[in-house]
Amino acid sequence: MAPRPSWQGHLKLSLVTCPVALYTATSTGGDVHFNLINPKTNNRIKMVTTDPDTGPVARSDLVKGYEVSKGVYILLTDEEIKSVKLESTKTIDIESFVPAKDIDRIYWDNPYFLAPEGKIGQDAFNVIRTAMEKSGKIALARVVMSTRERLLALEPRGKGILAYTLRTDDEVRQPEEVFEGISTAKPDADMIKIAEQIIEQKAGPFDPDKFNDRYEDALKALIADKQKGKKPAKVSAPKDDNVVDLMAALRASLDAKAGLSASKPTSKSPSKSAAKTSKPRARKAG
Repeated sequence: MAPRPSWQGHLKLSLVTCPVALYTATSTGGDVHFNLINPKTNNRIKMVTTDPDTGPVARSDLVKGYEVSKGVYILLTDEEIKSVKLESTKTIDIESFVPAKDIDRIYWDNPYFLAPEGKIGQDAFNVIRTAMEKSGKIALARVVMSTRERLLALEPRGKGILAYTLRTDDEVRQPEEVFEGISTAKPDADMIKIAEQIIEQKAGPFDPDKFNDRYEDALKALIADKQKGKKPAKVSAPKDDNVVDLMAALRASLDAKAGLSASKPTSKSPSKSAAKTSKPRARKAG
């Protein structure tokens, strides 16, 4: 089943346009979600919209309000909000191209897939996508989503385009707000060398298959145990080590990693017995 688009409109590069749609590039379908339950009745709690003076109010009777001063609101209906239209409400108009390195990673927000809508505009879409690919740069455009105009960063991805919403400057905090109290004293050179060796030992390619939400896995295991009538196993809290001797901790870390590596058999020289008995394992489908 094809995903539902988050936005539909047109992609525009100068005078070339084509119908397109935006689709969320991530999913939360596997996340553990909880509901509020009354343990006395096992009923799910319903959140009732309530006026503090008159009591419960139907959601269909409500309107949105913008607070101009404490307790004073300007009321807007959905029709009035929808009446505010910009070109970017229905058109992603590419305004400029910039090198990817010029966009600080702190500004990158949510990813979307941008694809042609139907077969009519596929030729124009492919022309725009291919030209973007040859430029080697990021395209910047604007789009109105969820009552906000957002800046988009567009780059070719496979047969389509990956679109990232970008945070605005007023959404990004200055690092000095948090980093101001960090000492500027230079660390010990020997300690840095050992830390660099530890980093080298841990270096490797990024493989997203190796990363999973272990907390979510533990929650699912807890739920499964309770469903079977088992008592949840007690998990000891992780140690909150207070490192007193930093150099000793660095050396111990380096020695532990080196010892672990030495204990592992190398793939270049397997033992004869292992070569006879080992069988290739089927790769897990991803």
